[in-house]
Amino acid sequence: MSFLLTCPNCGPRDVNEFAYAGEVTTRPSEPPDLRELTKYVYFRRNVAGVQREWWYHRFGCEIWFLADRDTRTNEVLGVELPVAAEPKAAPEPAIPDTPAV
Repeated sequence: MSFLLTCPNCGPRDVNEFAYAGEVTTRPSEPPDLRELTKYVYFRRNVAGVQREWWYHRFGCEIWFLADRDTRTNEVLGVELPVAAEPKAAPEPAIPDTPAV
Protein backbone atom coordinates (compact mmCIF):
# COMPACT_ATOMS: atom_id res chain seq x y z
CA MET A 1 0.00 0.00 0.00
CA SER A 2 1.30 3.42 -0.88
CA PHE A 3 0.50 6.73 0.78
CA LEU A 4 1.93 10.21 1.07
CA LEU A 5 4.18 11.12 3.96
CA THR A 6 5.12 14.74 4.57
CA CYS A 7 8.81 15.34 5.21
CA PRO A 8 9.35 18.35 7.53
CA ASN A 9 11.98 19.65 5.05
CA CYS A 10 10.84 18.47 1.61
CA GLY A 11 7.05 18.38 1.88
CA PRO A 12 4.69 15.57 0.75
CA ARG A 13 6.44 12.58 -0.82
CA ASP A 14 5.58 8.97 -1.67
CA VAL A 15 6.16 6.71 1.34
CA ASN A 16 8.63 4.62 -0.69
CA GLU A 17 11.20 7.44 -0.30
CA PHE A 18 11.26 6.79 3.45
CA ALA A 19 12.42 4.06 5.80
CA TYR A 20 10.11 3.11 8.65
CA ALA A 21 12.03 2.69 11.91
CA GLY A 22 9.32 1.61 14.34
CA GLU A 23 7.13 3.13 16.99
CA VAL A 24 8.52 5.56 19.53
CA THR A 25 9.50 3.86 22.77
CA THR A 26 10.81 5.09 26.11
CA ARG A 27 14.28 4.06 27.23
CA PRO A 28 14.62 2.72 30.74
CA SER A 29 15.92 5.52 32.98
CA GLU A 30 18.03 3.26 35.20
CA PRO A 31 20.18 0.32 34.12
CA PRO A 32 17.48 -2.27 33.35
CA ASP A 33 17.29 -5.82 34.57
CA LEU A 34 17.01 -8.56 31.93
CA ARG A 35 13.19 -8.50 31.87
CA GLU A 36 13.02 -4.71 31.34
CA LEU A 37 15.75 -4.81 28.68
CA THR A 38 13.98 -7.61 26.80
CA LYS A 39 10.70 -5.67 26.91
CA TYR A 40 12.41 -2.49 25.63
CA VAL A 41 14.28 -4.21 22.78
CA TYR A 42 11.73 -6.75 21.51
CA PHE A 43 8.17 -5.84 22.47
CA ARG A 44 6.03 -3.11 20.91
CA ARG A 45 2.49 -1.98 21.58
CA ASN A 46 1.47 -2.43 17.89
CA VAL A 47 -1.59 -0.20 18.24
CA ALA A 48 -4.52 -0.52 15.85
CA GLY A 49 -5.02 3.23 15.65
CA VAL A 50 -2.89 6.34 16.01
CA GLN A 51 0.73 5.57 16.76
CA ARG A 52 3.85 7.78 17.03
CA GLU A 53 6.63 6.48 14.76
CA TRP A 54 10.20 7.14 13.66
CA TRP A 55 10.79 7.73 9.93
CA TYR A 56 13.97 8.38 7.92
CA HIS A 57 13.95 10.22 4.57
CA ARG A 58 16.44 7.92 2.86
CA PHE A 59 15.96 9.12 -0.75
CA GLY A 60 15.67 12.80 0.11
CA CYS A 61 17.15 15.09 2.76
CA GLU A 62 18.21 12.15 4.99
CA ILE A 63 16.66 13.44 8.21
CA TRP A 64 14.99 11.52 11.03
CA PHE A 65 11.56 12.72 12.11
CA LEU A 66 8.48 11.67 14.05
CA ALA A 67 5.08 11.02 12.51
CA ASP A 68 1.68 10.39 14.07
CA ARG A 69 0.02 7.79 11.81
CA ASP A 70 -3.24 5.87 12.02
CA THR A 71 -2.16 2.27 11.40
CA ARG A 72 -5.65 1.24 10.27
CA THR A 73 -5.87 3.75 7.39
CA ASN A 74 -2.24 4.96 6.97
CA GLU A 75 -3.49 8.53 7.41
CA VAL A 76 -0.62 10.71 8.62
CA LEU A 77 -1.96 13.16 11.20
CA GLY A 78 1.23 15.15 11.73
CA VAL A 79 5.01 15.15 11.46
CA GLU A 80 7.71 16.93 13.45
CA LEU A 81 11.44 16.99 14.00
CA PRO A 82 12.58 15.41 17.27
CA VAL A 83 13.44 17.73 20.14
CA ALA A 84 16.91 17.28 21.61
CA ALA A 85 16.86 15.97 25.18
CA GLU A 86 18.22 18.13 27.97
CA PRO A 87 21.79 17.03 28.77
CA LYS A 88 22.15 15.52 32.20
CA ALA A 89 24.70 17.05 34.53
CA ALA A 90 27.71 14.87 35.23
CA PRO A 91 27.92 13.66 38.83
CA GLU A 92 30.34 15.54 41.08
CA PRO A 93 33.59 13.63 41.63
CA ALA A 94 34.00 12.17 45.08
CA ILE A 95 36.34 14.18 47.29
CA PRO A 96 38.64 11.92 49.34
CA ASP A 97 38.70 12.33 53.14
CA THR A 98 42.49 12.39 53.22
CA PRO A 99 44.59 14.84 51.20
CA ALA A 100 46.75 13.50 48.38
CA VAL A 101 50.45 13.45 49.24
